[in-house]
Amino acid sequence: MTKTIIFTEKAPAPIGPYSQAIKIEKTLYVSGQIPIIPETGQIINDDISKETEQVMRNIWAILNAAGMDFSNVVKCSIFVTDMKDFPIINASYEKYFDSDEPARETVQVAALPKGAHVEISCIAVD
Repeated sequence: MTKTIIFTEKAPAPIGPYSQAIKIEKTLYVSGQIPIIPETGQIINDDISKETEQVMRNIWAILNAAGMDFSNVVKCSIFVTDMKDFPIINASYEKYFDSDEPARETVQVAALPKGAHVEISCIAVD
């Protein structure tokens, strides 16, 4: 089994003891991404649409660093602090998938790191 740690400066550096992503053989496990702007380290937490767009850009950067894109994603997990934001998150999220959307769950949680309102992780296969 070959395990490769994926890191790119085009996505936020981990804020704890974890990797941006781990690739094992042909499967990529992307850690949960929150709306941190990688260039500045600032978090967007005042507009759920902008937050979701930043999260998806962060995921794209990690997928790209692993030689993949959103067409490789087979599973996403979305964590939100308020389920009323679900339709807005969906509107931003769906722009990144042309067809054959991945499996997914969305879960409301009490809080997310750094005051974020949305966090998304995914699994992709090469």
